[in-house]
Amino acid sequence: MLVKCDIAIVGAGAAGLAAAIFLRRANPTRSVVLLDGARKPGAKILVSGGTRCNVTNRDVSERDFWGGRRPLIRRVLRAFTADDTVRFFDDLGVPLHEETGGKLFPDSHRSRDILSALVDGVDAAGAQLLADHRVLDVLAVDGGFCAVTAKAGIGCRRIVLATGGESLPKSGSDGAGFQFARRFGHTIVPTTPALVPLVLADAPGGGMHRTLSGVSHDVELSLWADGRITTRQRGSPLWTHFGIRGPVTLNVSRHWLRVEREGRRALLTASFCPGDSFERLDTRWMAAVSTRPKSSVLTALAAEVPESVASALLERLQVDCTRELAHLTRSERRRLVHALLEWPLPVSGCRGYNHAEATAGGVTLDEINPVTMESRICPGLYLIGEMVDVDGRIGGFNFQWAWSSAFVAGRALGIG
Repeated sequence: MLVKCDIAIVGAGAAGLAAAIFLRRANPTRSVVLLDGARKPGAKILVSGGTRCNVTNRDVSERDFWGGRRPLIRRVLRAFTADDTVRFFDDLGVPLHEETGGKLFPDSHRSRDILSALVDGVDAAGAQLLADHRVLDVLAVDGGFCAVTAKAGIGCRRIVLATGGESLPKSGSDGAGFQFARRFGHTIVPTTPALVPLVLADAPGGGMHRTLSGVSHDVELSLWADGRITTRQRGSPLWTHFGIRGPVTLNVSRHWLRVEREGRRALLTASFCPGDSFERLDTRWMAAVSTRPKSSVLTALAAEVPESVASALLERLQVDCTRELAHLTRSERRRLVHALLEWPLPVSGCRGYNHAEATAGGVTLDEINPVTMESRICPGLYLIGEMVDVDGRIGGFNFQWAWSSAFVAGRALGIG
């Protein structure tokens, strides 16, 4: 069976659903077919934000993203801002509210309401959603395209790839769209998980994560590549039985994985006293030795970090917790200060795409026109959302990229 339409959109995730709505609103005369392999599209939306769906962030700029060149990212983001997103969802009947860190969630705290609003919005806009229609291939045919499924061929003049990256593959994001894009001549920046928990080795010098499982406290993580610090992230990691997670870990994870992917020597260290220098912290400890000589090392260290962390550090440094500060040697004191500022975290890998919230890599942004999201390589082909080599930090930024890139493509396809 052959179904014909003006525009086919492959992938009914956040970007695909939004693109269908924007396109039909821009031009109701365009026939739009939206294809998805799942019987019930939008699984990734449902699990996002702890099932509450962090729709966007109050303050969004190109500095919140990595991958493609920032001037290009900025152009797409400015076409449809976070304020536009708030109005868009309010129009769909889902008001948003702001929480810590500028994160915007639906007032209902239900990601299902976001998905339902988008699906209903597609229907109201007059686009046709074909669920359980997994696209097996995309072909160039007679000046247009054909999306091949097991049930039908969808012939169209133009086609939008919104198949997502490779994160949460159970939701349908398996990277198939990258293969389609590659066959049309696009360059695919090698992919890695992003916003993913990191796994720590038990030895040598490791294992502290198991001792501290469930503990969270303020640190600064530094990523070293070939002996130089390339990235710093501050926040509160959560120690777990396998390693570390939490917002700061997720943000630094893509950088560690990219360095490793590039074959460079990667090292992650934690400062348990963010903002302190070696000289300042060493001076503080010398003052403590002078004013509180009979205090235990554990008591003094617990004034800097949680006691559980202090105990774990001293155990690995082989310093007696009960030793009085007066009996702490200069060498031991300086070794302790150094440990507080540059504690090595023996990263052995990550939890993989099944636990990643995003994908780093994808179709290089340089091969896409940021004014339209149309391919510079293959006219009539549009690429949006996680298909593109753009990934944001945690806090609603990846969803904003989905809405912005969907708007740019939808508007261009509607007026073009």
